[in-house]
Amino acid sequence: MTMGTNDELQELEVEVEADIELDAAGTASEDDELDWALDPYEAQAETADLNSLHGAIEALEGDEPPYSPAGE
Repeated sequence: MTMGTNDELQELEVEVEADIELDAAGTASEDDELDWALDPYEAQAETADLNSLHGAIEALEGDEPPYSPAGE
């Protein structure tokens, strides 16, 4: 797997953080379709996905060792 440069990770992090802020504010991004109602489950899943992606970016940028489950 090819790792991105720090600049690419920082750019991605900025975009993800902006989406998280929009999500927290309940504001749709400009490219979202506003013609249909959003299922609350889908909104919750998208929030979880954004937070997971943000955590993955931070893990790639950080110097901490990768997570290993307890007992391993």
